[in-house]
Amino acid sequence: MLNLVQTEFLKLRRRKFVWLMLLAALLMPLVAIFYFGALSTIEIMPMQFYKWTALSYTPWIILPFVLGMLCTMLMYDENQNDMLKELWIIPVSKMGYFFSKFMIVLVYSLCFMLLTAVSSILAGVLPGMIVFTNDSVSFLLIKCLEVGVLTPFAMLPVLAVAASQKGYILPVCVTIVYTFLGFILLMVNMYIHPLSSTTAIIMRNIPGVVMEEPVHLGKAFLCIGIWGIASTIWARIALSKGK
Repeated sequence: MLNLVQTEFLKLRRRKFVWLMLLAALLMPLVAIFYFGALSTIEIMPMQFYKWTALSYTPWIILPFVLGMLCTMLMYDENQNDMLKELWIIPVSKMGYFFSKFMIVLVYSLCFMLLTAVSSILAGVLPGMIVFTNDSVSFLLIKCLEVGVLTPFAMLPVLAVAASQKGYILPVCVTIVYTFLGFILLMVNMYIHPLSSTTAIIMRNIPGVVMEEPVHLGKAFLCIGIWGIASTIWARIALSKGK
């Protein structure tokens, strides 16, 4: 398993676009500079700034979309060129192969959110928009770590779809629909879509965020777990058909 993960990291060195996607972590901090810059007469609280830069559209839309693209790229080349048949001859564990891809997504997600946290702090402190405080920065880092860990588990269905397809069109389309559906269903029922449940967990204790109903952590984690298990089983079946 560790050898597979190491191999996946080595393969990433040839994929420059994967690293360029990390620049999406700077999008909301840059938008916040212009947005709050226009409100220079209003005192800006650190948490108000961080909610905009790191805890709004980034975990709802930007990060899931980026991770969906990453899942597609991780699976595309090997599926397209029928390299999986050679891997099964070695042999390589199908679940080991699948979870080595997932580990890349998990580490990438953490790096993305840490970059988001750092850029959020710099975007607020350097122009003098907000004051650096230990409490707000600690809260931001903890929340970014939560997002970085939970979102890859919520994206397991997309990784399973990518594992079952030789092309990239369907996984990309699924990523778009899956991401926006999670955002929409958050307002309807937060316990039927993994991204909705993930967002609810993250938003449960952010100052100033009022949920229509208290977040039930058990239901939220159960939703993520059921989708994750179902996706793993689906990926196992799909990879077995690729013998």
